[in-house]
This record gives sequence, C-alpha cells and structure tokens, in this order.
Amino acid sequence: MEQENITLTLPKDVLKRAKVMAAVQGTSISAMMEDLLKNHLERHEGYEKARQRQAAVLSKGLDMGTGGKPTWKREQLHRR
Repeated sequence: MEQENITLTLPKDVLKRAKVMAAVQGTSISAMMEDLLKNHLERHEGYEKARQRQAAVLSKGLDMGTGGKPTWKREQLHRR
C-alpha cells in the first residue's frame, strides 16, 4: 500500500502521552493513528450502509397486513 506523510499538530501533553502509550504497546504513533482512523472509518461506513438500508425499507413501506387500508374505525380507537 502506498504511504503518504502528513503533518499532525497535537497539544504537547497529548503527544507525550501518545508516545508513552506507543512505547508500552511496542508500536509507533503512526501505527496507532492508522488503526484509530481505520476503525473510525469502518464504523462510519457501517453506519452509512445501515442508514441507506433503513431508508430503502422506509421508502418502500412495511406490510402491516391491512393491504394499505385500516380495518378499524376512528371511534373504535378513541372510545371514552
């Protein structure tokens, strides 16, 4: 996979903590950021696919077994 360098600006305390975490895990900050971004993108893409599936279901409508016509009268639903 082709790689490309970027410049990332972080607060010093965050960078320091990230360096420690990377060292403890035996990895690099670049690898940690790659994993974080991949996970974030996968969640977002999964959400978007689910949203599109649900939008398709809603646009088609649901079969409620009534053939699109109510089997009740308003008065039956609102008895007092």
